[in-house]
Amino acid sequence: MKKILITGGAGFIGSHVVRRFVKKYPDYHIVNLDNLTYAGNLANLKDIENEPNYEFVKADITDGELMNTLFKKFQFDGVIHLAAESHVDRSISNPMEFIHTNIIGTVNLLNAARLIWENFEGKRFYQISTDEVYGSLGATGFFYEHTAYDPRSPYSASKASADHLVGAYYHTFGLPSVISNCSNNYGSFQFPEKLIPLVINNIKYSKQIPVYGKGENIRDWLFVEDHAAAIDLIFHKGITGETYNIGGHNEWKNIDLIKLLCKIMDRKLERTAGTSEKLISFVKDRAGHDLRYAIDSHKIQNALGWKPSLKFEEGLEKTVEWYLTHEAWMNDVTTGDYQKYYDKQYGKR
Repeated sequence: MKKILITGGAGFIGSHVVRRFVKKYPDYHIVNLDNLTYAGNLANLKDIENEPNYEFVKADITDGELMNTLFKKFQFDGVIHLAAESHVDRSISNPMEFIHTNIIGTVNLLNAARLIWENFEGKRFYQISTDEVYGSLGATGFFYEHTAYDPRSPYSASKASADHLVGAYYHTFGLPSVISNCSNNYGSFQFPEKLIPLVINNIKYSKQIPVYGKGENIRDWLFVEDHAAAIDLIFHKGITGETYNIGGHNEWKNIDLIKLLCKIMDRKLERTAGTSEKLISFVKDRAGHDLRYAIDSHKIQNALGWKPSLKFEEGLEKTVEWYLTHEAWMNDVTTGDYQKYYDKQYGKR
């Protein structure tokens, strides 16, 4: 039985990856390690929490001694590393938190793997990263696997540092690793500080929708279940030492995406067309706000046969429907730490 460690498995992307591996590979022992900070939620995994091949461990990857202990105890065959602080706004207000988790935490896992894996044969360390490490694009062009890193925020700089360290451990120590860089994910179980669930929730309560600058920043959107499928392929079939870019081929200006969400929400909530657009409120642009991200994912498509399963409009309809029919989940996560943060940023509901 292979023993696979998935870090950050109670988070948005991580919970989809954990669910996929637990259900698809019953002969694997899946260990979900998460510190359950504000964005980690075990309710995301209620449907698989009693599966015999699943185990949850609450732990902080910044505790190096504990990581060594866990690697010795479980003798992991592979690591899929998703645990990270991931919100750009938070990285601007508190960079050190991102340094500790995203850099020190990654090094702790790398050190544990290097020290405990006496024989690297059959082992794999998989670092999940972001397209933000590449910096900002102009009106044309794409990010490729060979694009030079040019991070612009504390968040992207911390992820770039972690990626470089993974590469360094591969080249220096021979630690077998792969890296993937993905575009913006959307779908179910996403913490509502991120754009799409934030907009959905604000429209539902007729609250202002904050839009940075003029809303002209462009992002490439990737359905989270498609991302989980890509992670599955890369973990099992990716070439050691390689990087793979994963993108949805769905470039949208923020303002156009928000207006589309407004139309969908007006229809689903049976409101007069145009009602939700009146909630749009332009606010001061974010510091160091990258203009455009766009991923070229031909490498993973050609080498591993992956491709997005849904058109963006289909995925967005599915996503909106999920949030509207999971009101209890949304109410649970929009309390406590998140609500304090939200109230500080945008005012009380």
